[in-house]
Amino acid sequence: MFRNYFKIAIRNLWRNKIFSGINVFGLALGIATCLLIILFIQNELSYDRFNKKSDQIYRVVFRGSMEGGEIKEANVMPPVAQTFKNEYPEVLEATRIRNDGRPRISYGTKTYRESELAFADSNFFQVFSLPFIEGDPKTALLEPYSVVITRTTAKKFFGNEDALGKVLEFKDQKATLKVTGVIEDVPQNSHFHFDLFGSMSTLPEANSQTWLASNFFTYLVLPKGYDYKKLEAKFPLVVEKYISPQLKQAMGLTIQEFQKKGNKIGFYLQPLTDIHLHSDLTGDIEAHGDIRYVYIFSAVAVFMLLLACINFMNLSTAGASKRAREVGVRKVLGSMKWELVRQFLVESFILTGLSMVIALLIVYWAIPIFNNLANQNLSLHLQSNKWVIPTLIGFAIFTGLLAGSYPAFYLSSFNPVTVLKGKFSSNKKSIGLRSGLVVFQFFVSICLIIGTTVVYRQLSYIQQKKLGYDRDQVMVVEEIYWLGQNKDAFRQQLLQDPRVARVSESGYLPAGSSFSNNYFAYPDTKSTQMVKSVRYDVDYDYIPTLGMDIVAGRNFSKEFGTDSSGVILNETAARAFGWNQDALGHTITHLENDGKKFTYHVVGVVKDFHFRSLHEMITPLVMIMDRDYSFMIVKTKTKDIQGLIETMKQKWTALTSESPFIYSFLDDRFNNTYKAEQNIGNILGIFAGLTIFVACLGLFGLATFTAEQRTKEIGIRKVLGANVSGIVSLLSKDFLKLVFVAFIIACPVAWFVMNKWLQEFAYRTQINWWIFVSAAFIAIIITIITISFQAIKAALANPVNSLRSE
Repeated sequence: MFRNYFKIAIRNLWRNKIFSGINVFGLALGIATCLLIILFIQNELSYDRFNKKSDQIYRVVFRGSMEGGEIKEANVMPPVAQTFKNEYPEVLEATRIRNDGRPRISYGTKTYRESELAFADSNFFQVFSLPFIEGDPKTALLEPYSVVITRTTAKKFFGNEDALGKVLEFKDQKATLKVTGVIEDVPQNSHFHFDLFGSMSTLPEANSQTWLASNFFTYLVLPKGYDYKKLEAKFPLVVEKYISPQLKQAMGLTIQEFQKKGNKIGFYLQPLTDIHLHSDLTGDIEAHGDIRYVYIFSAVAVFMLLLACINFMNLSTAGASKRAREVGVRKVLGSMKWELVRQFLVESFILTGLSMVIALLIVYWAIPIFNNLANQNLSLHLQSNKWVIPTLIGFAIFTGLLAGSYPAFYLSSFNPVTVLKGKFSSNKKSIGLRSGLVVFQFFVSICLIIGTTVVYRQLSYIQQKKLGYDRDQVMVVEEIYWLGQNKDAFRQQLLQDPRVARVSESGYLPAGSSFSNNYFAYPDTKSTQMVKSVRYDVDYDYIPTLGMDIVAGRNFSKEFGTDSSGVILNETAARAFGWNQDALGHTITHLENDGKKFTYHVVGVVKDFHFRSLHEMITPLVMIMDRDYSFMIVKTKTKDIQGLIETMKQKWTALTSESPFIYSFLDDRFNNTYKAEQNIGNILGIFAGLTIFVACLGLFGLATFTAEQRTKEIGIRKVLGANVSGIVSLLSKDFLKLVFVAFIIACPVAWFVMNKWLQEFAYRTQINWWIFVSAAFIAIIITIITISFQAIKAALANPVNSLRSE
């Protein structure tokens, strides 16, 4: 029986090759998009779950608020781990890591700088599941000056030699570390990726008892199933017991007095598996994802699959008239309704099977493109993604039933007497259902058009926003400390080049990754009015090199010997300290962790500039003269940028052979800050295009169906004198009504969603009315183009052929 169903299905599909091809390709696009997004979501949700104790590990974070802004730190103070372990019996383990960047590491005659180093407590590998290839995880980091390295790092340093016992020279730390273990590379879906883990006991600051400086990422292991909120509720006692005395010594305030002034500080716990998608903390180890984009892509995946199934149903019912006589004959010959249903379901499953194969090919082809756009590392290796085959089978069953059930029941319900007379028509319910499906398709399409437009407008707003500094033609030479004593010589050589306008040195940049801190100071002698700010260590040329404006006072100058104790504030800091436009001549006092006080006099006020992402409001900033720098900032004045780069590279190489010349451009660093938004805009644009294409296929099917249903009506109208344009208008206006209904529904939904998205930016564009009008115009044009082929074909048909049977 099923063999016969299969043969008939294949013959019918082959007879309607173009129609079937459109159906298969539309369904394949929906399935491929859905599968691609599932790969993305699965990867995002898998972060840190490879750890055997992933549901028991929590990171300690520090949050608070005071004059000048919020405190939301991913790292905490050195004593936190051991203190929590001692104070709370529910803490089974406590461990720390301290990020130390990319140091210069030498072995033999070679020096490397690509490897990321972190110092970790001796129990780190008992908390995190990083399998050892060589060495003992329990003892590998017990001794000072020991280091555990990854497999790739061992291969790079030692080739095929055994790594254990080898000694690496760390030039920046001026120390040698002995290799005591080799581990597998840190998995891609981890919130940290270090190549070397040094023993924490190597660092003197690891034993510091200060509760006023945060540098250590601290993790706790709690009992399985334990409610971590119960432990969080006990943390204020730690603040009272340990932070309060040091706060009293530094500020002259008890914790109660500090809190009465509206300030808040405290420790909180962050589940390990929440770090990648739910973190809004500053100073994190790495950039992370965003749960909102997981939700957005999940909705897109569901919508695309539904649209593909809707498209299938509309195209199947559009060909109903061609199958009507077949159904009538088979019913007259004794076929039961359920036999016809099975026949059409078999055809549906054949189509979905073909769609699955094409969808897999599309995914294999699209993954590299998607990885590039979304900055991901997805793959479709069936061995490592064992869920793919069951998912595809589930897809086939679900899609086959969903997409084929309506056409099957619809076609099998034809009255044989009516259809054999050449008279069959849809009832109002089926017409209403198909119209509703088209409305849904264009509702999704219009929402995506509006969403994509708003995303790109926000990106355009970011590009055009006046930032308060000049990022054009500004080069950043990185890690200039590698030059050592030759740093000043390199700077002088650059200043002698006519293609260079100015040069500055600082570890702080207003765009991209750079140093960051929390800097607490009080105005004049008002020690109880502490203000949180950010401190920039700069030189004399920093402000003019970046084109910033001084609105009061002056810049730092070599003519004033007292500028070593001078400070320049931004306008927001001047307001936060209570001086507004009259900051000159006042002083600020900063408290060091050891209780020492440093007082600076205000010599100038710089116009507010955006030194953080436009997601955040401008906060207080102080600039102080200091020369502990990592970057050289070069303002150029030439179109021959490539030639200048080559010259700089030659001068760099002549002064040091230990490090390659590494540079970037400030505008590129700025753009990279919004890489996630750029990615989401690109992907939304692609999905919007795919959605519109699938919706057009469905609309094409409905236009074909409608034209066939109204063949005789069109013939009569032509006999009575109707022209082609009138008939095209007649067939088009019904579809335009559906698009209008979709537009009315889509507008408030799209506005609500995109308005919520824009609220994540402190500085944002507006959602103007013309965005909605443009979306409607695009939808109308697409509709007219899609249906015009069938409408014109019907209008040009010979009325004699359509009225012959009357």
